Amino acid sequence: MTVLKIKACVALLEDLTATARRAAKTVLQNAAGSRHHKADGSPVTTADQAAEAVILQDLERLAPEIPIISEERWTANHAQTTALQSHIYFLVDPLDGTREFIAGRDEFTVNIALIKDGAPLLGVIVAPAAGLVWRGIVGQGAEQLMLTDKNRRNAICTRSRPAEPVVMVSRSHLDPGTKAYLAAIPGAASVSCGSSIKFCRIAEGSADLYPRLAPTHDWDVAAGHAIVVAAGGQVTAADGSRLVYGTPKRLITDFIARGDPRHV
Repeated sequence: MTVLKIKACVALLEDLTATARRAAKTVLQNAAGSRHHKADGSPVTTADQAAEAVILQDLERLAPEIPIISEERWTANHAQTTALQSHIYFLVDPLDGTREFIAGRDEFTVNIALIKDGAPLLGVIVAPAAGLVWRGIVGQGAEQLMLTDKNRRNAICTRSRPAEPVVMVSRSHLDPGTKAYLAAIPGAASVSCGSSIKFCRIAEGSADLYPRLAPTHDWDVAAGHAIVVAAGGQVTAADGSRLVYGTPKRLITDFIARGDPRHV
């Protein structure tokens, strides 16, 4: 990236962080709201919808020329096809880990990513209940911030893979393929967690792997993908190929996030 483009990305990241903070506050304010199930059986709450409204309003004001793909709006209206033809667009999950949110755990997040030429360029993840923010720009580094203190920030990076790696696995979606993958890693210690926080643990160097060998959606992956890569890690399909974003159903078939790209 040129210096001008870097400055533009940094400025945009600050704006997206402010937006994600506002959405996080909205999520917490709607903790006692109503809930129902979408057509696919997944839960959605008042908090999901309220946070999405905050994010969409901000993004449409900040960058009206950039299309937006957001989970709740996409689920309600599959006619969102603009981003398929666009080389740059936002991917938004206003409340990732809705099941954890409903259960009263702190493992839920707000995710915002910018996709450029089919790959995540930058990402912001906020964990409202944990009071933490992770963010990064690919090629420019990643950092962790406090949700309520804008002046406290720490650069983060992935770590070299230890002999006994820490493997993050889904609390609510642990599939047989991922279990088999985990069983094949000698000395691995698994940690169950909800939402995109799993990516953040790799980016900050407290975990080493996050395999997901069952389908998930673009918006569940993109922000974490950007942050892990910005922190020095790697996110690929299970076979090592590049992840494909922007398919008609917005599905990522499988992926593996690694803190140490030397261990494939």
